[in-house]
Amino acid sequence: MRVFDTPCFESPARRLAGTSLAALALGLLAPAHAWAEAKAPQTGQDVPQTAQGAQSGDTLTQDPSANDAQQASTAAQQDEVVVTGFRQSLQAALNVKRNSVSSVDAIVAEDIAKFPDQNLAESLQRIPGISIQRDAGEGRAITVRGLGAQFTRVRLNGLETVATSTDGASANRDRAFDFNVFAAELFTSLVVHKTAEASLDEGSLGAVVDLNTGNPLGGKYGFTAVGAAQATYNDLSKNWGPRFAGLLSWKSPDGTLGVAVSAAYQKTDNLELGNNTVRWAQARFDSVNGTPCFTRPNTGGSYVPSAACNEAALSFHPRIPRYGEVRHDRERLGLTGSVQWAPSDATKVSIDALYSRFSETREEKWGEVLLRSNERSIDVVNPTYDDNGNMVSATLNDAWVRTEHYLRESKTEFYQVGGSWDQDLGEDFRFTLMGGVSQSNADIPVETTFVFDDRDAQGYSFDYTNSRSPRLTFGTSVTDPANFQLAEIRDRPSTVVNKFKTAQLRTEWDATDGFTVKLGGVYRRFDYDVEAFQRDTAVCGNGGRDLVLGTITCSPTSAFGPAAIYGFQATSGLSELFELGKAGQPEGNTNSWLIPNIAAAADYTGLYDRPLALDVGNNRSVTEQVKGGYLQFDADGSVLGIDVRMNGGMRYVRTEQSSTGINSGTNVTVERSYEDWLPAVNVAANLTKNLILRGAVAKVMTRPSLGSLTPGGSADGFNYRISFGNPFLEPFRATAYDASLEWYFAPQSILSVAVFQKDIESFPVSATRIDTFLSTGLPASVLASSSPGALNPAQQALPIWTIQTTVNGTGANLKGIELSAQAPFRFLPGFLANFGGIVNATFVDSTALYTQQTPATTPGGSNVSVPFESTLYGLSKRAFNATLYYEDSKFSARASVSYRGPYVDAGSGTGNVFEGYNAITNVDASLRYKLTEWVELSLEGTNLTDAYRDRYVDVGSNRNYEYNHFGRMFLIGARFKM
Repeated sequence: MRVFDTPCFESPARRLAGTSLAALALGLLAPAHAWAEAKAPQTGQDVPQTAQGAQSGDTLTQDPSANDAQQASTAAQQDEVVVTGFRQSLQAALNVKRNSVSSVDAIVAEDIAKFPDQNLAESLQRIPGISIQRDAGEGRAITVRGLGAQFTRVRLNGLETVATSTDGASANRDRAFDFNVFAAELFTSLVVHKTAEASLDEGSLGAVVDLNTGNPLGGKYGFTAVGAAQATYNDLSKNWGPRFAGLLSWKSPDGTLGVAVSAAYQKTDNLELGNNTVRWAQARFDSVNGTPCFTRPNTGGSYVPSAACNEAALSFHPRIPRYGEVRHDRERLGLTGSVQWAPSDATKVSIDALYSRFSETREEKWGEVLLRSNERSIDVVNPTYDDNGNMVSATLNDAWVRTEHYLRESKTEFYQVGGSWDQDLGEDFRFTLMGGVSQSNADIPVETTFVFDDRDAQGYSFDYTNSRSPRLTFGTSVTDPANFQLAEIRDRPSTVVNKFKTAQLRTEWDATDGFTVKLGGVYRRFDYDVEAFQRDTAVCGNGGRDLVLGTITCSPTSAFGPAAIYGFQATSGLSELFELGKAGQPEGNTNSWLIPNIAAAADYTGLYDRPLALDVGNNRSVTEQVKGGYLQFDADGSVLGIDVRMNGGMRYVRTEQSSTGINSGTNVTVERSYEDWLPAVNVAANLTKNLILRGAVAKVMTRPSLGSLTPGGSADGFNYRISFGNPFLEPFRATAYDASLEWYFAPQSILSVAVFQKDIESFPVSATRIDTFLSTGLPASVLASSSPGALNPAQQALPIWTIQTTVNGTGANLKGIELSAQAPFRFLPGFLANFGGIVNATFVDSTALYTQQTPATTPGGSNVSVPFESTLYGLSKRAFNATLYYEDSKFSARASVSYRGPYVDAGSGTGNVFEGYNAITNVDASLRYKLTEWVELSLEGTNLTDAYRDRYVDVGSNRNYEYNHFGRMFLIGARFKM
């Protein structure tokens, strides 16, 4: 049986209304064709096709579900509603939501590619309950109803996958999906499943996100060609870049064969400017306002308590106060291909392929003072303190002035090949057989840092009275190479490889009218491998051409002050002058300094010719095999005169896990397995034709963080932190409850409210203690040779190391409410009726216990680890999105505002209780004009207010961790269709 030339039962990749057109034609040029096929996600039910075949200027006279004469008559008496591209896409997305039994939200191709979204994350943020985290000014990872990226599973054309890229610190080495790997133009639909079904893949506490590419049999006969070209401009970097997208599709005259290929390319060269503290800390200084704090200057001796020294030691000061620039050169290429064959109404075979390459060169240039671990030799003059015990300003003598030049070259390559066979066996039985493979490689062949030091600088001052715009001034000249020595060299190449293999069989049997039985099985294999190396090098004491690797003794100071020779003498040939741009700095800030020239310094030191040493803690792997199946019953009928749809069933999965890591120089592999029984029930009751009440309850699970499963250990000799893995971690398990009321009061319109709660029964948490490095039994080779912990072996015997592992802890809970409204303003007179609006708000709260270090209460005392109650990491209690749009037959415009409230992102250290991000608001806009039937011009802008990313440390004091901005992005271009 077929509806609109489409099988009634399809693979999950095809179950969204609107994947029907020559895939990207909808997305690349609007207004586009309407939807020739439509399936409600995961329901197997036909989606009504009211808008089917609609073009710009077509009239929509009834609600999608209005199938009786009375409603049609009522609609006919209303004014005509002009359905153009964007409005049509809104209606199609509502069709998906309305006809699903479970809680589903969607965006279709028109909505994705016509908005100024650089990638999929930025498209998804407009769905209620979804917030995003940005990297380099682009959306990267998503949070769904307060649960972070690791709790969201992503399927590409129905197959689960993982895509990784890099951020400011490292590669994504976990289950989180990096949406910035893919251009938005490549996809015809995004579907977010917020409630579980037995037939829906497990592994999510937050949501399952379906990304769907093309479907050529849904398009028109013959050839279709669509193209788009844009020029992008960033007002901070002052650079232009190209952005192209194109689609070519063909459908045979008899409608049995379809082929489509698409491509998208973008290149940007943007800047990130701002300041950073690398957290705040407590420490004892050499002297305060001329009062000695030790019996000997600079090193050794005993602490001498005094009011001035104690106040300075117990206050928090910035560890590495600095301004700098980060350059992001990015290149994104995506290719998709799809072949579909339907020799009869009962058979359809699809093969889909996707390739994506995301490359970035990240270059950082910093001017700073390294208080971290060096306070013992620093004299403090004229310190001032705020009410939170922070040393907000001071002048420092014998300070370690440092300039850094960092370069990382990275490339993520992703590919997936999958196929599906949809087959009807008679009128009542059908199946889908599907399978495929995917792989994501995140390679960092170069991650290099060169450091200039001046370890006895005089007259440096910092002033954090305006904490987000500090004034940092260098008393010693930082433009004279004679004052610097090339002291530290680092290079840390790494590779992350994720592989998926999937096979699924899904069957449906219409047992009776309104009752369907679904039975299926799945096999998945996931392989995760990380390899990391280092060439970290320290120059010590002799000032010659020899570099030192391994565990060594480098005395940074002597009884008479800092050692005179600790590196290679800087020269004009080894350096370059850096000029700080608009970083939000105040008047009087130092804005010019020398930094190492990476190419010259690498050649001089022979860095890249040196052998690679294993980065022990970051060499690990996990293999997971999942075998399971499900049984689900779908029913559709009437109860007490109310139309009710429901599904209920059980999903069973067995996870076999093998984790490998390096411990004490030996590869250790631990194998284990566990089982989960996951019941789920969804009910949708049509209280009236336009009012739907939904409810759902389910057991859900997310497998543990990959980084926590290693049986090995790693150590950070810069921050005196040691981490051990735990391959016996249990999954996150929860019971989820959802209820919603949706009122579809007019075409393209909805008012809805949803409430949800998740009782998280098992929640892995960190366990922390303060001890010596020697107590761990780890070899000193796990420490970076340029770190203080390696350079001074005596520190390895001191109880200053934070030792952390992950254990199976107590549970947590989460509850919230979503509000959403969407409507065209047809009630307004004249051209004002072409306006419309979309708004949504999410309010979430949660409680979880984490272990955090408290501040030291005595000078030089240890931080004590105690439990603290907080929201779940990554959870913003408030999030809002609003879009105002205008659309007529020629012109369209949209403006969107997204707000994400503050959130705790992670545990912290050095006595700071948690760290996270303050609230941020982003504003985007789009203007489009249809020049001819086939050509459209566009002007778009993102981050129009140039919002700063505000990262804090310590929830109580909200100390400045990072405050930077990325500039506004403008895009001007044209789209065409043939």
